Amino acid sequence: MSTKSDCKIHYTDSIYYELEQTSRLMKKTTSQLFVKLEIDLTLDEYFALDTVSFNAGICQRDLAKLLLKDRANTGRILDTLEQKGFITRFIDTKNNRLVKKMGITELGLKELSMIDIKIDRYLRSLTRKINPQDVERVHEALKSFRIELEKVVEINI
Repeated sequence: MSTKSDCKIHYTDSIYYELEQTSRLMKKTTSQLFVKLEIDLTLDEYFALDTVSFNAGICQRDLAKLLLKDRANTGRILDTLEQKGFITRFIDTKNNRLVKKMGITELGLKELSMIDIKIDRYLRSLTRKINPQDVERVHEALKSFRIELEKVVEINI
């Protein structure tokens, strides 16, 4: 007697497919939400601003790794955020080398707070019908899966 784990399953029946589709739908949902709420940042700009807010003094290379973007794209995102007055860049040293680092400005903190207030209600509604313990279990499982992926994936940033 064979079990389901013994049988080859179609890709569309796999966890990988579910993760990919969920990720794509979440990105579309959030993009549509930003348009609906008239948020004047792209998702990438929001992710970068949020990440900088929790990682004061982060350099562009490290930010690029966290965002899974190449340095050129990360630089364009940072240019836009700097032009809007949401971040500031400064020169520092790291391992005896000059490195551009960044921090969030007061205006950036206000913008981030305003966006978080606007989107929080909508994002919480997505999981409203799911048991909070199940949401936490999925979160922990996804985090563990991501950590394992980071060990094997090659990212050239």
